[in-house]
Amino acid sequence: MKFAIVKGLIAAAAIVISGWAPARADVLVQIDKSSQRMSVSVDGAPRYNWPVSTGRGGYGTPSGVFHPQSMARLHFSRKYYNSPMPHSIFFHYGFAIHGTNDISQLGGPASHGCVRLHPSHAAALFSLVQRNGARNTRIEIN
Repeated sequence: MKFAIVKGLIAAAAIVISGWAPARADVLVQIDKSSQRMSVSVDGAPRYNWPVSTGRGGYGTPSGVFHPQSMARLHFSRKYYNSPMPHSIFFHYGFAIHGTNDISQLGGPASHGCVRLHPSHAAALFSLVQRNGARNTRIEIN
């Protein structure tokens, strides 16, 4: 009888504790270089679909599956003339998804290999990844 009571208390405690755990969502960022589009889903539900600019001729954007390695709200490129890279999500060596002021180029290849977004879209993605965690975020580029 005592064992059943203890077992019931443990089960009740597990339910209460799990209710206090922070919500975890899986964020999927898919970048299609041929269409120059990014789609973002959370737990399988579509959330965003935006135009991007990936690497222009001679400057390829890597293909593959990645996870964010680091993030910076405001970063300046040491390699390319101290160019601003707001809301950077670095995913492979020096490659990042980040905002750009050159919004007229979105929808076509224009970068040195990074994935450029409209500044407001970059801010929204940055916030989403920050809120849900880099380890819960998958970046697929093809």
